[in-house]
Amino acid sequence: MAFQLPRLSRTVIISPQYCATHPVHLTITRNRNILGDSFIIKDINHNVVFTVKSNVAILTPYQNRFLFDANGNRILHLRKSLLNDCWKAFRGEISTQSNLIFTRKRSSLLMLWTKFDVFLKNNNTGVCDFTVKGNLFGGSLNVYIGKSNNVVAQINKKFDTVFSRQKFMVTVCPNMDYAFIAALIVTLDY
Repeated sequence: MAFQLPRLSRTVIISPQYCATHPVHLTITRNRNILGDSFIIKDINHNVVFTVKSNVAILTPYQNRFLFDANGNRILHLRKSLLNDCWKAFRGEISTQSNLIFTRKRSSLLMLWTKFDVFLKNNNTGVCDFTVKGNLFGGSLNVYIGKSNNVVAQINKKFDTVFSRQKFMVTVCPNMDYAFIAALIVTLDY
């Protein structure tokens, strides 16, 4: 994946332990089944870094996904309202406003191109903190700082012959919170 890596100051969103001083390369594998999607996120050495489990939205207006670290500790609760394409990420076990970390909203969907705006918890300006945009069907997306052209992560979908499985190759810039980037990716419905 070739893109210009910006020099960022440390950008902690989930935890400082997920901010490396070097580019982080992740492979995210999504497995689909009738009980919900699951994701395995591995580093360049094929070590599991995160896992994501989800539940089927039965008798509830929400879809839920849970991000766990390599030791099985829950880091985030990701919740999507089934009434719109808005995901909210909450720290830990409880989905309250005080535990909110970020909100991801779809801002446009034009033919093959799509765009999502990401607002961090304390953002009251109406201007997004991050933007995810690119070709959702072609499988290439970038994460930008706000509305700028500064790329902090690049996501490429690898096409697989197995319908129930999808694979994404991700490069995260140095000093960028890669748990945050992983959480964003698992909210994207390819």
